[in-house]
Amino acid sequence: MNIVVVGGRGLVGRNIVERLRNEGHHVSAVSRATGVDVITGQGLAECMAGAEVVIDVTNSPTFDDEAAFHFFRTAIGNLLEAELAAGVRHHTTLSIVGTQRLEDSHYLRGKALQDRLIRASGIPFTIVHATQFYEFLVAIIESAVRDQVVRLSPAYIQPVASDDVAALMAALAVGQPLNGSIEIAGPERERMSELIQRFVVDLEAPCDVQADRRAPYFGAMLDEDSLVPGDGSLQGSVGFQRWLERSEFSRVGW
Repeated sequence: MNIVVVGGRGLVGRNIVERLRNEGHHVSAVSRATGVDVITGQGLAECMAGAEVVIDVTNSPTFDDEAAFHFFRTAIGNLLEAELAAGVRHHTTLSIVGTQRLEDSHYLRGKALQDRLIRASGIPFTIVHATQFYEFLVAIIESAVRDQVVRLSPAYIQPVASDDVAALMAALAVGQPLNGSIEIAGPERERMSELIQRFVVDLEAPCDVQADRRAPYFGAMLDEDSLVPGDGSLQGSVGFQRWLERSEFSRVGW
């Protein structure tokens, strides 16, 4: 297949590209570094020429302000326009578990809009809703730390290995479009504050974690199950401790 991975140089994108190339597909990894800009539209028409499948794993450079919403609104509009013009037969995108429940967050409101526009586009599609990657736990800490205290909601979280998500997306992209969505999470469910506490202890990070039900999560207030998948979700194979032992964090610390 002729496949374009937009955001193909990021964490998940690189993984998907390698998997699909190893299977013999012709894969183009595009990003701003290759002259393709989803915000200005530069290079989109050219990279879509002849594409059968597009995998979108782009991400906003910000998480907690209105710029994140505008990123997703503009990026998906430009992508879908280019795909329609090129006759793309399958659009596969990475989204987040809980997007439809957390529109107080600019970032997640943008992801929810992205989902709706894909569904309305007329292009056959598959949407993968994943829980937070283990690698994203650092961003959660950085967003919540003040004076070496990390205040976090005790809501449940079920993070997943980015490798498990990449494997799923690569497999779905070359199959028949679901014209719907699928959820994937890690194998372990734990309260966010407790998991992050274990993480900072393992990394010997110079901060203290405190559970606070009023602590916002990138602008949104969480219920117990806001970030976890529903029944019937897929489950990744890599647990937190196994991931940590294999990760760069186990070697370099905080």
